[in-house]
Amino acid sequence: MTEYLIAFNDTWVPDHTDEQLREKSKALRPLVAQMKAAGVLIFTGGLDDTAPVFSVDASSGTPLFTDGPYVESKEYLGGFAVVDVADEEAARLWAGKIAVACGWPQEVRRFQVRRQPPETA
Repeated sequence: MTEYLIAFNDTWVPDHTDEQLREKSKALRPLVAQMKAAGVLIFTGGLDDTAPVFSVDASSGTPLFTDGPYVESKEYLGGFAVVDVADEEAARLWAGKIAVACGWPQEVRRFQVRRQPPETA
């Protein structure tokens, strides 16, 4: 199985009222249940755009924390799902279902394939 990130850019989301967003959330619940039942969902969630954002840089050897995103990720990443599926075709299937349920585009990226450490004698 291969893990994929299905995510959306917050700027891709049209303006919605709170009620419209609640309706989108209701529409997504059966899909999330379907993904769980199929055994493909690892995690899904939306990011809280009202929560503080901070970055950490340890390139000097000591962690240095600063307010704000390192990259403009707060404005970019709105929410995501991580799925574990057989192949790209399956990732496309689930991403398409998410895009339909949300009503906005999704981006799909495969995680790096984990390499097995060499066996020692």
